[in-house]
Amino acid sequence: MKLYDCVGPPSPRRVRIFLAEKGLEVEKVMVNMREGEQLKDDFKKINPHCTVPVLELDDGTRISSIDAMNRYIEEICPEPPLFGSNPSERAQINDWCHYINVNGFMAVAEALRNSAPRLAGRAITGPRDVEQIPALAERGRQRVVYFFEDLNEQLAGHDFVVGDSYSAADVGALVVVDFATGMAKIEMPDGLDNLKRWHAAVSSRPSASA
Repeated sequence: MKLYDCVGPPSPRRVRIFLAEKGLEVEKVMVNMREGEQLKDDFKKINPHCTVPVLELDDGTRISSIDAMNRYIEEICPEPPLFGSNPSERAQINDWCHYINVNGFMAVAEALRNSAPRLAGRAITGPRDVEQIPALAERGRQRVVYFFEDLNEQLAGHDFVVGDSYSAADVGALVVVDFATGMAKIEMPDGLDNLKRWHAAVSSRPSASA
């Protein structure tokens, strides 16, 4: 396999953490997103959606969705299981992965991409230029706070987002929290002790530095 990667943005990190938890090493091809390499014609031939990461399989098939990449990796390397070990766990983890994507990752992206000067005219990823809407940035920031609160409630009495084991839901949530507090500069509100405890614990895992 081959991973088209870029250090810094949150999306490639989700796959790197997943691979690290599986103990897998794959060839990496670095894409200079800061210079807009993902928008160039050469990269469009690899991924017409102009997003990173991209996972290229041994047969040349290319996958550009984070969840699809991680599910493929889970299929070829089922241990340790990161999408659950029984139907109930898998359903709950998938449910939370969806929630994290829609109400966490997309909320942070909404806040950042509609406000950062360097992203002027690039409010949405992909090959088309889309203008920023400042009101969406403010809405995104509020959505992130709601996400923090919901995650804090979910983590009450639990070491992990779902069940008793680290899972794909923890990978996604960790990257979203770091994306929010780092790149988007959205601080965790006071009083979210469950979230802060969990974040410190999962951040200490070796995979978190992938």
